[in-house]
Amino acid sequence: MAEEDWAWADTVLITGMLVQKSGLLDLIREGKKRGKTVVCGGPYPTSLPDEILEAGCDILVKGEAENLIPALEEALESGRTGLVIESDQKPELVDSPTPRFDLLTLDRYLAMAIQTSRGCPYECEFCDITNLYGRWPRYKSAEQVIDNLETLYRLGWREAIFICDDNFIGNKKYALALLEAMLRWQEAHAMPFDFITQASLELGQNQELIDLMTAANFSFVLVGAESPDEEVLQSVRKHQNIRNPLAESLVNIYANGLDVIPSFVIGFDGEKPGAGARLAEFVERTHIPIVALNTLQILPNTRLWNRLKSEDRLVTGRTSGDTVVGGFNFVPTRPKGKIYREFVEAWETLYDPANLMRRALAHYQAMRPTRKALAAKRGEKAKAGSLPRRRSLKNIYRDLKLLGLLTFSWGIRDKNRGRYWRQLWWILKNHPSRKAKYFSALAWGENLERMTGQIKARAKAALA
Repeated sequence: MAEEDWAWADTVLITGMLVQKSGLLDLIREGKKRGKTVVCGGPYPTSLPDEILEAGCDILVKGEAENLIPALEEALESGRTGLVIESDQKPELVDSPTPRFDLLTLDRYLAMAIQTSRGCPYECEFCDITNLYGRWPRYKSAEQVIDNLETLYRLGWREAIFICDDNFIGNKKYALALLEAMLRWQEAHAMPFDFITQASLELGQNQELIDLMTAANFSFVLVGAESPDEEVLQSVRKHQNIRNPLAESLVNIYANGLDVIPSFVIGFDGEKPGAGARLAEFVERTHIPIVALNTLQILPNTRLWNRLKSEDRLVTGRTSGDTVVGGFNFVPTRPKGKIYREFVEAWETLYDPANLMRRALAHYQAMRPTRKALAAKRGEKAKAGSLPRRRSLKNIYRDLKLLGLLTFSWGIRDKNRGRYWRQLWWILKNHPSRKAKYFSALAWGENLERMTGQIKARAKAALA
C-alpha cells in the first residue's frame, strides 16, 4: 500500500485466506504502527483467530459477515476494541447484497469473482469448507446472481468470471435452474462472459449439467481428484470419488467440451511408496494437460486436524496454507524427503514439454467440436452458447503476446519444437474450433515447466 492510502484511512479492514497469512499479518502490524483501528475477517482470521489478535487486530469478525455488520458498526461507532464478533447463526444468502464491484479497478484483474452458494454436502477429512460454511449448502436466488452479472456488464467487464462456490453442483436441481437463467442472460447479451468454477467429481456422470455449463460459456472446472489410489480416497472420506469412477468421470467432462483441472495431493496417511509415479501415470493415461499438484497441509479445525492433534502429530507454527511446497505442519507416515522427491518427480514428468504437448493433443482430439462448428458442419445456424465472446483490443493483444512467447519458447528454442509445429498443424487442419483451448493449455504448461527449478528449490528449502 502507498503511504497516502494509509494516511487516508481511519479504520483498516483486512480479509484473507490462510495462504495469504504472512501478508495479512504484516498489514495488521503496519496499521497498528500508524495508529489505525484494524478490523480483520475472512477464512484465515476465522480459523486461527489467536494469531490475528496477537498481531494487534482490534476487532475480529469471525464467520460470515452478513449477520455481523450491525454489531461491527456499533463497535466502531462506540470506539470499543479488543472484540471478537461472531454469531451462532449462518446467514441466508438471499439477504446477501450485490458486491460493490464499482469500487474495484477492473483492469487490474484477470477474472472477477461471484458466489452463488456456500457450504458443501460432503465431509472430506482434510477439507475445511464444512467447518467454515457448514455441510448444508445455502444459495442465492437466480435473480441475485443475474444482478451480479448485470452489474459487472454495466461496468464494462467482458472477461472471465470465477464462480467461487466450493461445489457449484452441491445441489443439482438448483444448479440446473441457475444455469438455465444464466444461459438466457448470456444469449440476451451476446455471450459477454466465460465462467470458471469448482465442482465435485459426479459432474462427470451428469451429461445434462455438462451440456448446460458449456452452453452458458463455462470454459473449465476445477475438480478435487485428490488421489488415483482408492485406499487413500477411502481413508480421507472422499467417498464421492469412489462411487463415481475417477478416470471415466474426468474424461466425460472434457470430451463433452468442458476443460477440467483436477487437483491431486501427495502425503496422505496410508499412502504407499510410488504415489507420485502412480499419479503421473494416471494423468498421462487420461490425457489431462494441466493438473494442480499439491503436498498435504493440514487445515485448521478439520476432521484431519483434530485427529492429528489427538495423535500429537501437528507441528505448531507451521500452518501456512501453502499446499505446493510450503513445508509440513504435521508428522507424515512416510519420510518427508521421499514425499517431496515423488512430488518433484511427478512435476518434472507432467510438465516436461514433450509429455504435456502429447497429452494436450490427445485431450483436444477427444473433445467434441464447439456447438458453432457442429452447426456449421450440418449447414445450420449457430445455437445457444455458440456465439463468440466480445473481447477488448487490450486483451486480444495480451493473448497474441502470450502466443508469441509460447511459440518462441516451445516452437523455436525447445528441443521438441518439431512436435510443437506438427501438432499445431494437426489442430488447425482437423480441429480448428478447439485451437484457442489448445493454445491455452500449452501456455499454462509452458509457464508451469518454467517453474520446475523453483519447485525443486522450495522443496529443498522446506526440508531444510
